[in-house]
Amino acid sequence: MAGLTLDHITKTFTDSRKDVIAVNDVSIDIADGEFLVLVGPSGCGKTTILRMVAGLESLTSGEIRLDGDVINDESPKNRKIAMVFQNYALYPHMTVRENMRFGLEESTNSSDTEIERKVRETAELLDISELLDRKPKELSGGQQQRVALGRAIVRDPAVFLLDEPLSNLDAKLRAHMRTELQRIQEELHVTAVFVTHDQTEAMTMGDRIAVLNDGELQQIGTPLECYHTPANQFVAEFIGSPSMNFFELEVQGSRLISMTANGRFEYPISEETRDAIGDRATVVLGIRPEDIIVSEDRGGEHTFEAVVDVVEPMGNENIVYLTFDSDTMSPDTFIAAVDGFKQISAGEPVIVQMPEDDISIFDAKTGETLRYRVLTDDLPMANVRGKSPALRGGDESDSQ
Repeated sequence: MAGLTLDHITKTFTDSRKDVIAVNDVSIDIADGEFLVLVGPSGCGKTTILRMVAGLESLTSGEIRLDGDVINDESPKNRKIAMVFQNYALYPHMTVRENMRFGLEESTNSSDTEIERKVRETAELLDISELLDRKPKELSGGQQQRVALGRAIVRDPAVFLLDEPLSNLDAKLRAHMRTELQRIQEELHVTAVFVTHDQTEAMTMGDRIAVLNDGELQQIGTPLECYHTPANQFVAEFIGSPSMNFFELEVQGSRLISMTANGRFEYPISEETRDAIGDRATVVLGIRPEDIIVSEDRGGEHTFEAVVDVVEPMGNENIVYLTFDSDTMSPDTFIAAVDGFKQISAGEPVIVQMPEDDISIFDAKTGETLRYRVLTDDLPMANVRGKSPALRGGDESDSQ
């Protein structure tokens, strides 16, 4: 096994009109046996990073090191790295056995007996032994995904690269394969880099997650760190579903005032929050949907009148879209997540509470986080993967 280091790597594509920077000065240290997830919107550079690590794209600048050795100029077959592609890339004219054997036959001097032993052991690990004589067209999507993974495993690589391998599966199978991938990676204790645009996959699978946007690394940390202490507004918005609510507000002394025409949102802040804001004239207040309290009675601080716009019943919870101004034709909505047993209907007036302990504050110009939500002492900011009932994290000391 091996650790992987991305040291200030940059990739620039040049066309006839201009240079496009796909990856901009990204540095990440990935520990031996770690499961790192690269997450971000389409076009953020995550797959380009994976292809550079695999040797399928050259670097414009920077270094990629595997166990301390620079591998920038190594050919893909000599990098001790195996990649699983989004479309699986199985040879349609070959059986499962032949697909899994092919890489070993082309890149090693192993005997037929040794190759067959590796194929059978890997097939047993992936529970596809009965599929070895079938061709890809006779397999389901989940079975094809296992074969693609098996073709990588038989090579006994130092690093696995997985490029959105679950995106072609249905929702139920996708959830099942998330668990299977985690189990297999832990059994093999192999370093893995997993690319996805799905923040749910990132939160549930990674020891750490690296959030990218426009080719730049926004934050790297455990899932809980990125969720509760986002480095900036982009991370706060991207990580979490439903997304965090944001309100752009003017700073007027010890109050934050709505910048919209109706001016119905006015939020008093403590001296501590005021100090965090400094001399900024405008800020963005953020609060997660699960932290908004919806009731019928006004009580306590930071309560506001609102009207229910749309209710999405999810079973265990209701996703409630609310607005401060029911008179406008296109009201700006914000979202609350409430208990699924709570009866609530569209058009209903309600009282919402946004406790100050649960808000985050961001610089309106740069997006930089000025104030995190208040975290309790018993919040597990760094979980051992697989131990938390909700989210899986890594070692807090690994976060950057």
